[in-house]
Amino acid sequence: MKRISFAALLLAIFVDAACFAGELPVSKLEIDQLLATGRASMTVDIDNDSLLLNRSDGFYTSGVRISKSYRLPVDDGWHSAGWRVGQQMYTPSNVRLLPEQIGRFEHPYAGWIYAGVWSRAEHADGSDVAVGLDLGCIGPCSGGRLTQEVSHRWLNQPKPRGWASQIRNEIGVVLSAGGRAPAWKLAPYLDLRPGLAFRLGNIFTDLTADATLRAGTIGSSVFLRGAIRAVGYDATLQGGLFSDNDVRTVKPRRWTGEAELGMQWLKSQWALRISFVRRSNEISGLPAREGTQNFLRVSVTW
Repeated sequence: MKRISFAALLLAIFVDAACFAGELPVSKLEIDQLLATGRASMTVDIDNDSLLLNRSDGFYTSGVRISKSYRLPVDDGWHSAGWRVGQQMYTPSNVRLLPEQIGRFEHPYAGWIYAGVWSRAEHADGSDVAVGLDLGCIGPCSGGRLTQEVSHRWLNQPKPRGWASQIRNEIGVVLSAGGRAPAWKLAPYLDLRPGLAFRLGNIFTDLTADATLRAGTIGSSVFLRGAIRAVGYDATLQGGLFSDNDVRTVKPRRWTGEAELGMQWLKSQWALRISFVRRSNEISGLPAREGTQNFLRVSVTW
């Protein structure tokens, strides 16, 4: 019971500070009810280029997130809330290089570790809106160096040699918000769903518009997602917003894109989602063919 009360307090503080009071489960009473009687589920999300079995690392090389959510039916749909913890790692295209050998326009070494809370309202027409808040740190405090060195040792991959040049420490705060419109029915088993999301903070500030084309049933489907992102600030490239960085940083491209092709299976007690992601060059000054990156995305919910 103590754990539930603490989670309720964190979520209550968060939603009371949000500006979506008319759309989200904002009252402390609703949050207490969500945590006490809502359907709980755990999700593990993994992004990693090594899952493509090419024994390579580069740019956005790994992302792991564990989250727990509580979901409860309401008159006009569903309300949900939860917490998440995660770590992301970024490296140049070749981790074998020493810091002095890394090219001018290569991605800096960077790690971002965070914990956060979020709340979402899902409406009966299929639309939804959500807000979240993440707190964490970028730099050596993120543990990115240790995580990659240990995982490479286990996987018998080359030891990364440039973490001494990583982005400096900075505490980070990122507010996120977004929503999706109802799915547009194109055919009996085909629909298209657009979405819009933004992040605001000293680690990430950007705006993303996307659309997902899905074919199949509720139980199993394939999907194709396309996204365009307008980038205001990216600390993994530029260093912390408030840090006096004396390490090599690069400028971000202001417009980037992403394509994702995958499959999803849903059962009563679990869900599995696997997709291939191709992300465009994010670094200004780096040729597009050298900056494009591929990785596998896996998500398991139970």
